Amino acid sequence: MVAWKRQLILFGGFHESTRDYIYYNDVYAFNLDTFTWSKLSPSGTGPTPRSGCQMTVTPQGSIVIYGGYSKQRVKKDVDRGTQHADMFLLKSEEGGEGRWTWTRINPSGAKPSPRSGFSVAVAPNHQTLLFGGVCDEEEEESLQGDFLNDLYFYDAAKNRWFAGQLKGPKLEKRKRRRGKKVEPEGADKQESGGASTQAPLEVVREVVAEDGTVVTIKQVLSAPSPAGRPQSDEEDGPDEAESPTIEPSPRSNAMLAVKHGRLYLYGGMFEAGDRQVTLSDLYCLDLHKMEEWTALVEMDPETQEWLEETDSEEDSDAVEGAEGRGEDEEDEDSGEDSSEEGGEQHHPLVRPGEQFADYLPRTEQYWVQLARDATRPGAQEKSVLRAAHATARAFFDDSA
Repeated sequence: MVAWKRQLILFGGFHESTRDYIYYNDVYAFNLDTFTWSKLSPSGTGPTPRSGCQMTVTPQGSIVIYGGYSKQRVKKDVDRGTQHADMFLLKSEEGGEGRWTWTRINPSGAKPSPRSGFSVAVAPNHQTLLFGGVCDEEEEESLQGDFLNDLYFYDAAKNRWFAGQLKGPKLEKRKRRRGKKVEPEGADKQESGGASTQAPLEVVREVVAEDGTVVTIKQVLSAPSPAGRPQSDEEDGPDEAESPTIEPSPRSNAMLAVKHGRLYLYGGMFEAGDRQVTLSDLYCLDLHKMEEWTALVEMDPETQEWLEETDSEEDSDAVEGAEGRGEDEEDEDSGEDSSEEGGEQHHPLVRPGEQFADYLPRTEQYWVQLARDATRPGAQEKSVLRAAHATARAFFDDSA
């Protein structure tokens, strides 16, 4: 959905139920003055039904639709997904209120590879910015995703894609600055043959804070030992030659925002085997300089924990049943931190300062029995365990 003049224009999407799904390619408009919806019927051939596409307004007032994802059933219980890479222009006809036209366009330049789950923002020069996403490789019984962290720009005025290439930090300034501090002293030492220690090296770098403030950080590095050879003006120092490139890891569904010419990128997800990893890091990129990413908040692996989730109707029933048990039912806890008063059921209490990683092993037997009692007979033990863990987590979070 995008804002267009005094309207919100919505395109496509999908609805999925337990047994079926449907993708859409219809267009609706919401009037911001009358607060009413109306369905648009553009002329021409538009995009096929899809969801998750790029939708932006061009400086000329048209709406660009790019990419997206859809799937269709190829045989019983087998679906095949399609990652779209086509582009369309939705244009309002002059003089015809409420009349729109679809036009397929074929932009030139370095186009993004087919993908879904990419993120979109509008750059300061009105170009559309696209980041990351995932390219799914589907087989009948498996699905593997190739996650991406590349950057592309679309110039609607030129109808052209181009890749967002970073120039890298300005190393020349650092070399000259180091040369002024190290060279004279190093030259004197070489001439005199002295073995005294060199002066410390000062490195200056800029970090952009969350509010857009540029903070200059000065770091003093100790010089090499006397046995070490002084670095020449042409050589890269340890901070230049060995430091890894800072950039967001490959991911899909990241959050993007542009403020004062800086792109902010938060979170997203990627898959590691059967697990989905949710990210919480935050990066910034100056779109005017296009030099390098700055990590504002880095991912802390120590704070991550694996939370299993219910992914079937059976699991959902088990969770709802476990959470919705009535009063006067027996509390079959392991006996710790649990009591009954007046027929009301009490779950095992969370101890002060206790983490979920400690709470779950201590009370798991109780939650498993609770889920088992609420689940229909014959349910798989794996489903019962998932429901138990989900219910325990919900109670723990409420208590916290």
